[in-house]
Amino acid sequence: MRLTDYTDYSLRVLLYLAVRGDGLSTIQDISQAYGISKNHLMKVVQQLAEHGWIETVRGRNGGLRFAERSRALTVGEVVRAMESDFALVACLPDQHGAHRSCVIMPACRLREALDAAGKAFLAELDRYTIGEVAQPHGALSSLLGLGGAVIPIVPVAPTPSA
Repeated sequence: MRLTDYTDYSLRVLLYLAVRGDGLSTIQDISQAYGISKNHLMKVVQQLAEHGWIETVRGRNGGLRFAERSRALTVGEVVRAMESDFALVACLPDQHGAHRSCVIMPACRLREALDAAGKAFLAELDRYTIGEVAQPHGALSSLLGLGGAVIPIVPVAPTPSA
């Protein structure tokens, strides 16, 4: 299973803003931190705001901030909201209940296995909240250019060859 870039960017925006905390950020800030086009992020940010997961502040000193209630939001909830279709194969129902027929459908057990796998995938994502995956703040802040603590990289000594 592969998530769309749209969902990936949605999760990244939420992580960025969760790590940033109460301060305002701009789409430009997030774009630069991840190396993602501003144009791609604009629609993502709009939908995240419509869900109430982020707050937008208009005006000259405006920007975006993480909605505190979103700390309890699960990764699974975000993925379900952002992905348009979880049918792993055409014979599984899409979000509207539609599916294509297949000649072996009446006796096919593969369909059942793939359906269970998709449900297990989402159940696993439901185990993690945005607040949890936004940890450790210091390391993520540093990597995102937010001025967090710098995590030193300790080189591993090579093992002697035999």
